[in-house]
Amino acid sequence: MALNPRMADWGDRTVWLVGASTGIGRATASALHARGAKVVVSARSADALHTFVDAHPGALALPLDVTDPVAVQAAAQTLLAQGPLDCVVYCAGHYHAMDATRMDMPDLLRHNAVNYLGALYLLDAVVPRLLAQPLNQRAGQRGHVSLMGSVAGYRGLPNSLAYGPTKAALINLAETLYLDLHARGVSVSLINPGFVDTPLTRQNQFKMPALITPEQAAQHILKGWARGDFEIHFPKRFTRWMKALQILPYPAFFAATRRLLQA
Repeated sequence: MALNPRMADWGDRTVWLVGASTGIGRATASALHARGAKVVVSARSADALHTFVDAHPGALALPLDVTDPVAVQAAAQTLLAQGPLDCVVYCAGHYHAMDATRMDMPDLLRHNAVNYLGALYLLDAVVPRLLAQPLNQRAGQRGHVSLMGSVAGYRGLPNSLAYGPTKAALINLAETLYLDLHARGVSVSLINPGFVDTPLTRQNQFKMPALITPEQAAQHILKGWARGDFEIHFPKRFTRWMKALQILPYPAFFAATRRLLQA
């Protein structure tokens, strides 16, 4: 069942991807550009953004630090002054493995600032403007917001003390946004990847099951938007097992997690 208007025709649509210098964000921006979208890419690294634009004629680079709310507001104002915005994708992320025996408070706060507060700053900047846009009759909506969560946000997991809670917060946030905005013409989707080969996951010292490339992730995302999905999770051969953990009662969940650690 489609919970959102289906987005398959990207010709002449403007998409702003925040956190698009590497990994899933960059691959998704590239895939959208290939489908005819006007792509705007943001991240802290201006050099990486300009390299993207050089390889994707017509794309726009908008350097931005998502932890600076004033800069986020200014970027949104600059972009929306040029015309309606069809889709906003928040894919900025920070990740280091951490457990409770090695707490690093500055890094915990960095996870929160990039993964969650940055999303709030972006939403504060764009949602009122999306709600004020006229309804796009072809698209059947005023605009679309997509947040990059993770299956790490489904339940508490080992070595995920810093990262997991921020992704759990994004999952809850996306659900609430959908309830608040869908009837007002702004659709919302939630992207929950499994393991994707990016600069962030390359820090992991363990074998990552069902590892896919950023380009494969981007294709899953575009297919999810085309279906009108609310949650886009992939690859299914891994994420279905992670979703099964969500319904386990605590004794079974803790026992299963311990067995996985010992495997």
